[in-house]
Amino acid sequence: MLIKDVMCRDIKIIRPDTPLAVAARLMRDCDCGYLPVGEDDRLKGAVTDRDIVVRGLAEGLIPDAPVSEVMTDRIVYCMDSDHVEVAARHMKAEQIRRLAVLDTNRRIVGVVSIGDIARVTEDRDLTGSIENAVAEDTVAA
Repeated sequence: MLIKDVMCRDIKIIRPDTPLAVAARLMRDCDCGYLPVGEDDRLKGAVTDRDIVVRGLAEGLIPDAPVSEVMTDRIVYCMDSDHVEVAARHMKAEQIRRLAVLDTNRRIVGVVSIGDIARVTEDRDLTGSIENAVAEDTVAA
């Protein structure tokens, strides 16, 4: 199965100058924990709910601080034409729960999560090993 068949297409892209509070409310309203950050039609990074809490609030940033102060600017992605297993192995290697999904023009067209992959794959060892890798990284941090 291909990523384009399981990814979430309903994504919201925020700008680097978006306030943390606005990003947090958008995550709440969209029931998501990951927002791509873009500017001038280009992906600049991503911010997660954990970024907002751990890198932002816990470090004393105010809710009006821009997401650029907490976002990850290293973009980890897969292509919409990748097989689910390829993306899952990439998530495990990078110790992450979500990947931006790009099309052949390198434009973001969706997001895929471990949950999306778990729903369509019979390989529970694969999805479990991603969770274990992410948990190891979180404990080490």
